[in-house]
Amino acid sequence: MLDERTRAHIARELRQIEQLLDTYEDLLQTVRQRDPDLIELTALGAVLHSFYLGLENTFQTVVKRFDKNMPQGDQWHKDLLTQMVRKTDRKGGIISQTTQEILEPYLGFRHVYRHAYSFKLSWQQMQQLIGDLPDVWITVRSEIRSVLDISAESGTPVDC
Repeated sequence: MLDERTRAHIARELRQIEQLLDTYEDLLQTVRQRDPDLIELTALGAVLHSFYLGLENTFQTVVKRFDKNMPQGDQWHKDLLTQMVRKTDRKGGIISQTTQEILEPYLGFRHVYRHAYSFKLSWQQMQQLIGDLPDVWITVRSEIRSVLDISAESGTPVDC
């Protein structure tokens, strides 16, 4: 069971991801009609990075609360994502195996974004991630909320 502080932290992360996507909605719609210019591409890279970072922050909170075993080493980001699928005696899986597979390219982009100059970003590599982002968000948000019993509005438990 989550304590209120942990539940509020996770709900705040989810609301911030929602705000991120709302803030950039016009740009996300624009690039469905045409390819982005360099400035738009750079902004889209930041959106993808921030999206995954928000999920990763949520996953870290879950691990610290339930597993108390934060992954270490060079592969800790990938291990953290894998850990969100795994059921333990303290928690069920937070996301499904399918959702993990959907998120792996976003994790991969996170690495690219952190280690490349923005002018080296490739629309061809980002286009599907951007196009799929709204649906991916709906799926991930739904899984996290239902498993962790987080409501959409306030971060309080969902009334059953």
